[in-house]
Amino acid sequence: MTKLKAGDNAPNFSAKDDQGNTITLSDYKGKKLVVFFYPKANTPTCTTEACNLRDHYKDLKDQGYEILGVSADSQKKQSNFKEKYNFPYPLLADEDKEVIKAFDVWGEKKFMGRTFDGIHRVTFVIDENGVIEKVIDKVKAKIHTEQILE
Repeated sequence: MTKLKAGDNAPNFSAKDDQGNTITLSDYKGKKLVVFFYPKANTPTCTTEACNLRDHYKDLKDQGYEILGVSADSQKKQSNFKEKYNFPYPLLADEDKEVIKAFDVWGEKKFMGRTFDGIHRVTFVIDENGVIEKVIDKVKAKIHTEQILE
């Protein structure tokens, strides 16, 4: 699981989003940012989590937050996921896992008796200066916005 914690500087990153635009941490300088990592687009829990953030997007924006979703899915999969559910925020297509590894959310997972490497569902709340304010490593998909704002 991630070794990053509140008070650490967020890792600098650069990756393509669902539209092919290059997104970097410095694009959000002076803004609060929520970066949520999810295992796979269009899977039940990932969809619930992303839709919760969509449904409460105005509440998050009213509190000054920008949102960025990250998975190792291709740009096309991210684009389809975003269009299907009408997400108002960018989804990074981190196929080479550079952002995922920079945030240290790649590692061993257990599911239905199997052990494998994958993306851990972790959310980082980053302040205007690029410092991590909060790490949510026990994400509750249905109430994720509440977890961010509490």
